[in-house]
Amino acid sequence: MLTEAPSDAPLDEKVVVWSDDVSDLNPVIESAEYAYKQTNIVQVNEEGISIAARHIHDKLRAESYSPRTWRTHPLHLVPVEPYVASEPLNEPVLNWIFLISALNFSFWSSREGQIDRYGVEWQAGWNNPGEPRTLWTGYWSLVASLNRALHDDGIPITDPYFYSSELHCPDSLIASVFRPASQCSETIPLLQERISVMREVGFILCNSFEGSYKGFLEEFQRRHNGQGTALDLVKMVTDTFPSFRDEVFYNGKRVFFWKRAQILVAETWAAFYPDPTVTDIHPFFPGIRGHAIQDLTMFADYRVPQILHHLKLLEYPMSLVRKLHRGYDIEPGSKEEISLRASSIVAVERLKSAILNMISDESTGAAHEISSVLIDFFLWDLAKKLERGDEKIDGIETADILPAHRTRSIWY
Repeated sequence: MLTEAPSDAPLDEKVVVWSDDVSDLNPVIESAEYAYKQTNIVQVNEEGISIAARHIHDKLRAESYSPRTWRTHPLHLVPVEPYVASEPLNEPVLNWIFLISALNFSFWSSREGQIDRYGVEWQAGWNNPGEPRTLWTGYWSLVASLNRALHDDGIPITDPYFYSSELHCPDSLIASVFRPASQCSETIPLLQERISVMREVGFILCNSFEGSYKGFLEEFQRRHNGQGTALDLVKMVTDTFPSFRDEVFYNGKRVFFWKRAQILVAETWAAFYPDPTVTDIHPFFPGIRGHAIQDLTMFADYRVPQILHHLKLLEYPMSLVRKLHRGYDIEPGSKEEISLRASSIVAVERLKSAILNMISDESTGAAHEISSVLIDFFLWDLAKKLERGDEKIDGIETADILPAHRTRSIWY
């Protein structure tokens, strides 16, 4: 944490000192450990962690997987670099990242694997306008919807001044932004909840932060004198926006998950991660500790637990396996749901530690690149590749891929 200058320091000097105060620890980590032990349903497999750590470490290195991998996805709206605060094209990128993170929840379909599941048709990417249209499903259906609105329909859907206004952006217009492809029998899940989130966050941004996520980030830097870290930004997000406050009480104790708040900060970190050949200073985290992204956890959703189980990092009791196979809903806030999310956080924290120990033993000097955020990005990408049949896992023993757990919630 930032502390005051010593009393004998000259009054005209600004002295900044770091101390490792426990208040700066991510509450998601401690409360996940608590919930993991208290629920005692899903178990972390320590042997599986040791085996998977080597496999994932080798894959990260072989694929040169880094924060800048974010820029390679064709649907991502990529910022101009090097970053200049006055560059007008970067504010829309920040607003785009913010709204996607605000709406990043509940994409699983009861029609999984069927051609009529919810999906959105849009071009193959920002740079592929002449190629055949692609049907985007799951999380990518959200991204494609917003891109289509901006690019094809000329709707400024990511502008907080626009989407906060029921006059300029009525519910019917938002529904049309998320319209499904013609062959789909489903609409986007939780449409009304998404509209409510848009109204809430848009109102707050317009009334307190000059109507943009850029304004929010500028206020963040002012409050922290340019010394704020990724975790500081997560805390400001959860303090400011109720719809990002992903928390639950279990046995009388508050359990923090903060999935979308952490992923908003992680997306901001990755999208604007500087070219290391030019600078190592992140534009939004220029302080002494830099971004300190290692303070964040994985993003507890329904997709990463699935791949963690497949890699044998998590073990499920047969009662849960049967529910997943039968497609039963797992109620939000239930003991099973809390166990699934908490165990995933615990498993990835232990996986991160195992990889860091491995790097330390090998003296490769790459420890600063490893974080739970980067591991989550990698695991989520891997899960999608496995789902499409683009990749299979060789060299280690895996469990059968189970259906992802079905929980309808605005939190993930």
